[in-house]
Amino acid sequence: MAKLPFDPEQLPVDSVGGEAPLDASRLTADWLRSHFAAPPDWHPEALDESLVQREVMIAAAVLIPLVARAGGLTMLLTQRTDHLSSHAGQISFPGGRAETYDASPVATALREAQEEIGLDARHAEIIGQLPIYLTGTGYRVTPVVALLTPPFELLPDPQEVAEIFEVPLAHLMNGAHHQRLSVDLPSGRRSFYAMPYERHFIWGATAGMLRNLFHFLRA
Repeated sequence: MAKLPFDPEQLPVDSVGGEAPLDASRLTADWLRSHFAAPPDWHPEALDESLVQREVMIAAAVLIPLVARAGGLTMLLTQRTDHLSSHAGQISFPGGRAETYDASPVATALREAQEEIGLDARHAEIIGQLPIYLTGTGYRVTPVVALLTPPFELLPDPQEVAEIFEVPLAHLMNGAHHQRLSVDLPSGRRSFYAMPYERHFIWGATAGMLRNLFHFLRA
């Protein structure tokens, strides 16, 4: 496994996003469907990582799964196993690189979700996509947003997924929980977001895509 040259959980917090939490009326399945069906004018945040364009970027897609729970929508996330070659041990969305036989980013996201967490595609209602996100590790990621309606069964691939968990969407869609961190690396200073929740430290590309979802839903 490629070990990070720093521990993001030990970095000081430079600043906090600080925007007001999204109104509860915007955190419902019906509102999300209508917002994605008629998207407003908005601009994704230009994060340091997403400005890194390599000569060859690997096409990939992730599923951003929103689970319709009785107490409100939650975001389903995974913790990657420690031995993976990229983003080992980090919190991520189900997803991965596109294959030549994938018909679209949606097909990639659904296939990867089935392989990684055992999610049957019939449980996922695709409601839209977010702008492509470029990672510092060389991936060109299309975030695909889906609504999941229980009951459904999940079966994590033990080679890739150490844990599956859910975070209340209201927690993630609150600028007070968006921490800005930075670190000095040989390649220069890198800044990124972190969104800690209980014992989980959500940061990097995953937090960056969540930040863009926040901006989109605020618009």
